[in-house]
Amino acid sequence: MNESIITVSRYTRAQRGLHWLVAVMAICVLAGGLLLGILGFKGVTELLGAPVRNFIYTYHKTFGLIVLAAMTIRLAIKLKHGAPPYQPPLERWQEVVSGIVHKSLYACLFAMPILGWAATDAANYPVEFFSWSLPQFIAKDKALGQTLYDLHGIVGWVLAVLIAMHIGAALHHWFIKRDRVMSRMTFGARNPDQ
Repeated sequence: MNESIITVSRYTRAQRGLHWLVAVMAICVLAGGLLLGILGFKGVTELLGAPVRNFIYTYHKTFGLIVLAAMTIRLAIKLKHGAPPYQPPLERWQEVVSGIVHKSLYACLFAMPILGWAATDAANYPVEFFSWSLPQFIAKDKALGQTLYDLHGIVGWVLAVLIAMHIGAALHHWFIKRDRVMSRMTFGARNPDQ
């Protein structure tokens, strides 16, 4: 056996594709949401104008719903296929922290769009998916809407921290440890040394 060839256990192609799709969309949706949250309706309008503000709101909602759908598919695939083992194995504390961060990311990526959808409904604003408005499921209740928007914002900040931790750990494994942890989620050669 040739010892220079090391195979790497990987997530399925669908899991890898959904990971990167959700990652890009979630970061873009989060950036738009943080802009809207920090500057507010009036601030975004003054800075960028009403047409750009409307574009940001529409696509924040649209891609939030796409993230929710993609996460539902992603969870179903993960429940079926699981996760490949770390090669080399992580230290126990790293495995525990990694598990907590991954589970928290999943929880936030489900909670964010659901809270946003519910808040928008309760505040009596349209929940838009591209140019379509979705049916309203929650009766108008401005106080409930504000509470849900506040929770949506809190989960957004938690998600931002979790994403930073996840990216930081990935970069640490890729550039500093130079182990094969990143190969589980990439599309390149199975042997990272090739």
